[in-house]
Amino acid sequence: MREWIAELQTRVTDCIYREGEPLSGYTTFRIGGKAALLAEPAHEEALCALIAFARAERVPCLLIGNGSNLLIPDEGFDGLVILPARLNRIDARQDTLTAQCGAMLGTLTQKALECGLGGLASLTGIPGTVGGAVYMNAGAFGSQISDTVSEVRALCGGEIRTIPVSEARFGYRRSIFASEGMTVLSAVFSLGKDSEESIRRRMGEVMEMRRQKQPLEYPSAGSFFKRPEGHFAGALIEQAGLKGERVGNAAVSEKHAGFLINLGGATCADVLALMRLVQKRVFDMSGVMLEPEVKIIGRENVVF
Repeated sequence: MREWIAELQTRVTDCIYREGEPLSGYTTFRIGGKAALLAEPAHEEALCALIAFARAERVPCLLIGNGSNLLIPDEGFDGLVILPARLNRIDARQDTLTAQCGAMLGTLTQKALECGLGGLASLTGIPGTVGGAVYMNAGAFGSQISDTVSEVRALCGGEIRTIPVSEARFGYRRSIFASEGMTVLSAVFSLGKDSEESIRRRMGEVMEMRRQKQPLEYPSAGSFFKRPEGHFAGALIEQAGLKGERVGNAAVSEKHAGFLINLGGATCADVLALMRLVQKRVFDMSGVMLEPEVKIIGRENVVF
């Protein structure tokens, strides 16, 4: 056993630990080898202690949320993987919701509905956590999470900071939290009063659009590529004749070409080979180089 594993479990006790845990069960792609150690902290202090240990001992560390925007190597992750699932509290106060990083977006949108607060319905169906969504400024159907965030608590270099939205540098699939390696701990959402009927209608519309346009019946990581300026990735891939193209058990979705899907038993190597094939064909056709939106672990050794 790696020495750091025993030392960490002795130092940070308020966690559930699993050694050699397969990560395929923790990602929406259903792909990924084993983690050296998976830790599920009981509270924010334990999460911060885990990250502090990893930094001090130079242990590769990966915070995975719901694993909905990740591609993990077949050989796994030789380090500490943190799952913040138990940091999921959502508090309502007047026209705001404050959510911890491990809260699911689905739970957040449901809480907004119960409180009669509008502004989050367009996020319905995104299978991510608050922390991951804020980190990458997730969005869909013309909306992004930064539209409603007013401030974020984040761990930065061992210090907890409260960052107002004006300083968060939100942009298309980017934020200060990603660019400066911060860990999102919680976020405050400033919302407006709306009727239950109106919110339910919008949530239903969004879910129907997802069912019609997205291959929800297959494991995937959502839209695989970022939207190139002046183009749509899915349209470029379709124009290149790549719908249904496959490598091993990874395929370009027939329903939405912007999705690379796992037909069952796909490996990380399958997905990467398919990604490169798509990038080459699209570039040869249009001169546009598609950039992955999905975080490919191994390209960047540490993700916070």
